[in-house]
Amino acid sequence: MVFTWKAGAVGIGLAGLVSAVISAPASAITAELARTCKALTTKQFPPREIANPAAGSAKGSGRDQTAYFNKCLANNGKMEDGK
Repeated sequence: MVFTWKAGAVGIGLAGLVSAVISAPASAITAELARTCKALTTKQFPPREIANPAAGSAKGSGRDQTAYFNKCLANNGKMEDGK
């Protein structure tokens, strides 16, 4: 298979076009929303040892915390009492 510059340029251009079409624009979150969700996540997943975040959480894993935080962001900080 012979590589030509023209074929390479077309391939790169096509890849760029596809990635531009597929990716959706990300909406920015506010600092207030991030603080609210961080506080709710910390309340839902209390640390195993106070003032030692490296000790881990008494409830759930890091994945659970990330999922809860992302759900909080998606709901604009309005979370029900249970997960």
